[in-house]
Amino acid sequence: MSVSIKTAHEIELMREAGHLLEKVHDGLIPYIKPGVSTKEIDRIGEEMIRSMGCIPNFLNYGGFPGSFCISLNDEVVHGIPSEDKIIQDGDLVKIDAGLIYKGYHSDAARTYAVGEVSNDARKLMDVTRECFFEGIKFAKAGNHLNDISAAIGNYAAKHRYGVVRDLVGHGIGTHLHEDPQIPNFPQRRRGVRLIPGMTLAIEPMINMGRADVEWLDDNWTVVTMDGSLSAHYENTILITDGEPEILTLTK
Repeated sequence: MSVSIKTAHEIELMREAGHLLEKVHDGLIPYIKPGVSTKEIDRIGEEMIRSMGCIPNFLNYGGFPGSFCISLNDEVVHGIPSEDKIIQDGDLVKIDAGLIYKGYHSDAARTYAVGEVSNDARKLMDVTRECFFEGIKFAKAGNHLNDISAAIGNYAAKHRYGVVRDLVGHGIGTHLHEDPQIPNFPQRRRGVRLIPGMTLAIEPMINMGRADVEWLDDNWTVVTMDGSLSAHYENTILITDGEPEILTLTK
């Protein structure tokens, strides 16, 4: 395993990549509404990214055909944007996106409730977001990677939710996916020691029901095996000498 430690200059570039991605997510919010196709959101989002002089890092990554992963309801992640997927009132919409700024990547995901959703769905969204913040309490120099993983998994388990095990967070920098992998559940080993300059994409993926998932025939879209709702929340963070810095969330 080779974990990259970023220089002060690289951190500044990643900080800007994160800030720009946050602006994209915020800019998409008005379009996440009934009657809009996921392909339209993908098109608008890509235009935003390119207007900033950046590149959508998901497009053609491993053959993925969209600039954004847009997943609805029981779709966990990697939903392919489509003209035929129309957002409906009551949907949970997960938007996972990233961009490249001067050679450096950012990555962040959000879950949005469209119109009236159940209290259970809102709780799932809230707990998934809280899982991220429980995890980064331990994202400090001197701690170990599994301290983050265990905190996320234990918090979700307390609420009796299923923690997806087939997909994990990751390091990030000049590549979208770098070492180390970051599970969202406790590990037997402590994992790498956290060092200032590490940049990590931490992304709890939490199911209302069982943890089990499966891939659809498009070989990209991951869905809950029991058909239950799923939520996703992700940010790119920086390990510092003190508290972690969330590069894709500045407010």
